[in-house]
Amino acid sequence: MRPKIGLALGGGAARGWSHIGVIRALEKEGIKPDVIAGTSIGALVGAAYASDFLDELEAWTLELTWKGVIAMLDIRLSGGLIHARKVLEFLSEGMEGKRIEKMDMPFGCVATDLDDGHEVWMRRGDLLQAVRASIALPGLISPMQRDDRWLVDGGLVNPLPISLCRALGAEYVIAVDLNAKMLLPKTVPWREYETISDEEISIDPAETGIFSGLSGKISGLMEKVWSNEDTKEPSPSTIDTIFRSINIMSSRISRSRLAVEHADLVIVPDVMDIGLMEFHKAEEAIALGYNETYKHHEKLLEIKTKVASYNKPKVLAEVEDVDAAEPEVGTEV
Repeated sequence: MRPKIGLALGGGAARGWSHIGVIRALEKEGIKPDVIAGTSIGALVGAAYASDFLDELEAWTLELTWKGVIAMLDIRLSGGLIHARKVLEFLSEGMEGKRIEKMDMPFGCVATDLDDGHEVWMRRGDLLQAVRASIALPGLISPMQRDDRWLVDGGLVNPLPISLCRALGAEYVIAVDLNAKMLLPKTVPWREYETISDEEISIDPAETGIFSGLSGKISGLMEKVWSNEDTKEPSPSTIDTIFRSINIMSSRISRSRLAVEHADLVIVPDVMDIGLMEFHKAEEAIALGYNETYKHHEKLLEIKTKVASYNKPKVLAEVEDVDAAEPEVGTEV
């Protein structure tokens, strides 16, 4: 059996649309991953790819506007600002009823146990629920209950799931790190989100059916959450502070794990100028992912050649075939 190629997609909120561009570039290079693992937004894109729903996801992201992003925010005050119900309704069109262990392409995603901090690997069970757990960014998206556990974003423990990719059987791993440049000197202002007027941000009740009488209140809330008007000098808003803190942590964890968890190629799209909630900038993010991947043409060709030229070694002696022990870092659910 030839060696398997794995694709490990890291977390990064709206910057994760660049994963779509990476996959498109790999396709052009003639590389189709055999297994795929994802964390957070990487889990969402990876699940769409593994379930043959990537074309629909890409088309949907390219149609998103800032107004549409706001319309998806089902504001709540328990567990997180957003329940993500509307995003899940869209994803259900391609993922509902699918079980991970029955998919043609081996897939897994990472979440974090909110009670004990353990890393949780989801390699079986309902696909949509697994994605929902992996994208539950603390403070923003409410936790997901699965069995008797409350699960949140996998980026808290494994932002770049190379280890899970290996556990799924990948011998060659291509990893996409969206946070590697997080700790470089800041190039974007603290007020990284677009300035939006109440008129622009308000939602037409006819479009959503649930915002009647609430659009003004939601506009005011989002303006306060996304901006900081207490000082005249640009300073981090509440959302900035939450996201940047999590990204600093994720970047540090990724660096530490990369030191011991080898990837054959790490692709780092230059997406730092895309705000973490700017999901309407999919076209830019996809292009950045595509272009960055293409820069690694020679390395991709090398991996492709090694896989194609693989010769199965001769068996010199009979050996007992036993099940490999599960890695301690990943708790199965």
